[in-house]
Amino acid sequence: MKKSALPLLALMLSATPALADTDGANLYGSNCSACHQAGGKGSPGQFPPLAGRLDKIAATPEGKTYLAHVLLNGLHGSIQASGARYASFMPPFKSLSDDQIAAILTYLVSLGDTNPAPVFTTKDIQVARSTPKKAKEVAAERQALDAAHPIP
Repeated sequence: MKKSALPLLALMLSATPALADTDGANLYGSNCSACHQAGGKGSPGQFPPLAGRLDKIAATPEGKTYLAHVLLNGLHGSIQASGARYASFMPPFKSLSDDQIAAILTYLVSLGDTNPAPVFTTKDIQVARSTPKKAKEVAAERQALDAAHPIP
């Protein structure tokens, strides 16, 4: 390799970890915290709190699938969460890798009091990604999940 190419190669290699970031807290901070706030506290009336709720939703396989579908496909319309009504729009994050979505969800469920906290795997996200849904379908999935296992 030519000596002049080494600085370019070093620059490319140093940038790679940012593209493949799988630190859930960092990914949450750069993709989700603008709406759901630091630590998943939410914003009253606009964006529901995530901390202390998602671990309970993820306690069932259906709940884990629903959460993966929300991140992949987005959600909009009015929802009930933590005893309050929220009317907002969440965009899809399907441009994130399966590893990144798994890391964000694993981070978020770790903010609850479930011990041990559920873990999202790359495979969980791959399976959810294999069945794309429209936002209306994700909302219907939420209603069905809430009927079977009330969503906090």
